[in-house]
Amino acid sequence: MITKGLYIQLHSIHGLIRGHSLELGRDADTGGQTKYVVELAKHLAAHENVARVDLVTRLINDNRVSDDYAQPIEQISDKARIIRIQCGGRKYIRKELLWPHLEEFVDKTIKFITSQGRHPDIFHGHYADSGYVALQLADAFDTPFIFTGHSMGRNKLAKLLGEGIKESEIQRRYKLSTRIDHEEQIISEADMIITSTHQEIEKQYGLYENGEDAPCCVIPPGIDVKPFYPYYDVQLDGDLVSEEDKQVLVTLQDELHRFWAKPDKPFILALCRPDQRKNIAGLIEAYGRDNELQALANLAIFAGIRQDINEMGENEKAVLTDMLLQMDRFDLYGKLAIPKKHDFNTEVPSLYRMCAEKGGVFINPALVEPFGITLIEASACGLPIVATNDGGPVDIIKNCDSGLLVDVGNTDEIGSALKQILVDPKLWNRFSNNGINGVRQHYSWSNHCANAVTEYCNLLPDCKKKSEDRRKGVRHMQRPSFGKRLTGLNKLMITDIDNTLIGDNKSLYMLLDLLEQHRKNLAWGVATGRSLELTLEAMTEYNIPIPDILICSVGTEMYYGPNMHMDKGWQRHISNAWKPEAIKDVLQDFDFLSFQEAEGQRSHKISYYLENKDNRLEKINDALKENKLRCQVIYSHGQFLDILPFRASKGKAVNYLQYKYEFLPRHIMVAGDSGNDADMLQAKTRGLVVGNHSEELEPLRSSPRIYFANGKYAAGIIEGLHHYSII
Repeated sequence: MITKGLYIQLHSIHGLIRGHSLELGRDADTGGQTKYVVELAKHLAAHENVARVDLVTRLINDNRVSDDYAQPIEQISDKARIIRIQCGGRKYIRKELLWPHLEEFVDKTIKFITSQGRHPDIFHGHYADSGYVALQLADAFDTPFIFTGHSMGRNKLAKLLGEGIKESEIQRRYKLSTRIDHEEQIISEADMIITSTHQEIEKQYGLYENGEDAPCCVIPPGIDVKPFYPYYDVQLDGDLVSEEDKQVLVTLQDELHRFWAKPDKPFILALCRPDQRKNIAGLIEAYGRDNELQALANLAIFAGIRQDINEMGENEKAVLTDMLLQMDRFDLYGKLAIPKKHDFNTEVPSLYRMCAEKGGVFINPALVEPFGITLIEASACGLPIVATNDGGPVDIIKNCDSGLLVDVGNTDEIGSALKQILVDPKLWNRFSNNGINGVRQHYSWSNHCANAVTEYCNLLPDCKKKSEDRRKGVRHMQRPSFGKRLTGLNKLMITDIDNTLIGDNKSLYMLLDLLEQHRKNLAWGVATGRSLELTLEAMTEYNIPIPDILICSVGTEMYYGPNMHMDKGWQRHISNAWKPEAIKDVLQDFDFLSFQEAEGQRSHKISYYLENKDNRLEKINDALKENKLRCQVIYSHGQFLDILPFRASKGKAVNYLQYKYEFLPRHIMVAGDSGNDADMLQAKTRGLVVGNHSEELEPLRSSPRIYFANGKYAAGIIEGLHHYSII
């Protein structure tokens, strides 16, 4: 168990993430961000004030990808781990399809945190999907929430619309409206937003309604300069360059030379994912239309890893197919190399140096480039660069003066900049030397992590106040947040309200005093058919403090006290196969049913009045079953009929709490008095039936885990707490 130093939890959900041999460029979701977060985790963990760093991502068990991604925990350094949480099934899916499954990810991460014995001090989300998750967790544990966007939806939307892509197609493919909505919320509620460049603040966050007040802090990312040593350096940390590095160089030369008719010429190098935003088509067109540029240099484009283009995703397939068509269109055979695969961890540093030794140029032609880690890597090796005049490259060129900025939408500008560097040895040498020195001065991981930890620590002393201001809600700071409280306790009591908790004021206040005395190891809550509003009304009327948990509307809604935080994961879970309008249509022909008042109707509960005679309840069940509507029918007190989602009920809500917060069944007591408590009482937990119970619970007397108390109302609850040794 961690005791001293910061416990930082980084979140990066999509893509393929592991601690070694990253498959960068495999697809649109496995790019620079995956390398960034792995390196960040390792280097943050090396900081003296950090006790542990967990990089939390998605668990994937899919025969199309490596078994590495199915390991729940991967140790990547002494104090850093990759934690994999399953959500949305086990198959590998693109990030745009993950949105419906993020509440599941939140729930299972809370379960993981519960098992650790200490909650994180910092939640840091990377990209919008993980930003949403980290925000929910920070709210649950009342800790600072940090966000790094990497790229932002509004900026991407503007670029795609500018390319002439229809908005309907953009929404279908990228789910940008969902992403942008979440980004607006993230920006408004983040304690700090870490950006890589100043221009990122203006050009990306500035597009958002909440962008003007965004708490941005510029901390440029770093690179591990050890593998990216200068092209002319024959030694590495005092050791001769390894035979492995030499063999890698020979392999790369053989691979490239089979494409080129004149392999001795300098070459222009591009290295990116096969994604439309990377503007590979613009680069090939610039090269293909410029005969002088073709005479000066060859072109090499490493566009991800591929085996069979037809088996790749829609976006990747379109980009790679267009590359081949352009190669043919401009007749670039013998001049353009498009290798099928490369290893980012061993080959890429050698590739940069090989290009520099030839007097070549590296280009990142991306239309949208929030930062541009490849530009830093290339510069560190002494390779001059050309990149877009928008986004991260602006700051890189400002800091390092290692190349030229261009309008990448203008093919003439691209060609002109490349030629300018290729034909001027003095300019080439200036950019090369500046890059080597500039990267080491401005872009080291040690500097990045030192600055980040300082900013993290600045948030900790008054993070509660920040959280209160941020969320603009009522905070009762004498109590810890629900996440901290529930993950720190091992006993739980849940009771119905009407005719169980309330009914006898004397015993009620005795029970409340008892719960307060034992609050250090006992959480408590209510489970009721009442709506949240009516539940709070009862609490106010009887002067009952807000409990830790409120299960309302017959188990279809769950909230945490004292600030009424809704459990969205439970809502997502019970929504499966729930078709309320279809249910109403089927039941409208039964004239013996009448709707309860409006306050009894909820999004996941349909409530009627019913006098059960002439097999009416059986007829209702038959009609629903005949129409294949999966739902639960609960009848209580001889007049109330509630139709709920198949996955919802008081009992199932208690089971969900037990799973999420890892309570042992024998340490949970549930108390009730009527039929709508039956499924809760019959769970694996310990059941308590108060002495004033309705006759419909009599059949449960033979159940071994249900105790029928003599005491009525709250007195019966007290009797049960002692009977089960809960207190």
